[in-house]
Amino acid sequence: MRINRKTSMAVAAGALALVTACGGNGDSMAGHEGMGGTSAPAATTASAQPSAAFNDADVMFAQMMIPHHEQAVEMAELAPSRAADPEIKELAAKIKAAQDPEIQTMKGWLAAWGKAAPEGGMGHDMPGVMSEEDMTKLKAAKGAAFDKLFAQQMIAHHNGAIEMARTEQSSGSNPEAKELAKTIETAQQAEVEQLRKILDRL
Repeated sequence: MRINRKTSMAVAAGALALVTACGGNGDSMAGHEGMGGTSAPAATTASAQPSAAFNDADVMFAQMMIPHHEQAVEMAELAPSRAADPEIKELAAKIKAAQDPEIQTMKGWLAAWGKAAPEGGMGHDMPGVMSEEDMTKLKAAKGAAFDKLFAQQMIAHHNGAIEMARTEQSSGSNPEAKELAKTIETAQQAEVEQLRKILDRL
């Protein structure tokens, strides 16, 4: 069943706030198993084997950031055939190259923690996520119209990821998860600034 992301974003934000307020260790997260399907295999990178210590905020960060990243990759994959601006194409390729491995790393963490990875299309609502209508408009655009819409949407999408990453840094306990959150914040903040400059000249 499809879920309207815009109308239920507040619910997801409230859930995240509740999790970070409650804290706790990984053993208290048994109720989270219903959030997704079967656990994904651990990624082969060393960073996919996290430290044993984790809390509710770490689990929520991974479970929410995975589908958030997946949508960014979906947006980026449209650029080679639809974008006109070379810088948009280059940045889209950079986004895909960075976020694909991060998705696998976070899936590996969830598997190591014994927590469920989110299923594709499960309808998580998070800050900055594009609605189905937004995605339809982006897929229909081409050339300069695509470039402008891509930049606008990716700025909003990145700002949502930055918000989630900051929450993990302040509320999480797993060192690897907090380090990835810091990396996401730094990289995506720089990309937001780049996208704003692109918009200024389009």
